[in-house]
Amino acid sequence: MNLALPPAPSPLGVYKPFLIVGNLAYVSGHGPVNTDRSLIKGRIGKDMDLEEGKQAARQVGLTILATLKANLESLDKIRRVIKVLGMVNCVPEFEKHPYVINGCSELFAKVWGDEGIGVRSAVGMGSLPDNIPVEIEAVFELS
Repeated sequence: MNLALPPAPSPLGVYKPFLIVGNLAYVSGHGPVNTDRSLIKGRIGKDMDLEEGKQAARQVGLTILATLKANLESLDKIRRVIKVLGMVNCVPEFEKHPYVINGCSELFAKVWGDEGIGVRSAVGMGSLPDNIPVEIEAVFELS
């Protein structure tokens, strides 16, 4: 698909960014990392608009793919997406959280087809680390 993946991020605290339990792969909350390792920053509804938020969520999806590839060597080892939790850094009156998180969900659907669509939650947050606009964690079933 000619996707430009950023470098897989290193943990910024005491946690594992990736963990396999049985046939499930858990990916910790990831932010939008650019290919130069910089972060996309800003609050949706204040510093960014809806479309910029959706693009930030897509970049988080690419960052998650980078972590999967770094740990599994191939995305072919993923059977399906089980769950996605998307957190949106936004102003209190913002109401389009699912639309923003679609940036990641649409990417996963392109990568894995119907198997890239799992259950999902999209919620608003008063803030996120480093003022990133979106943080996403996910669970995958392994082949």
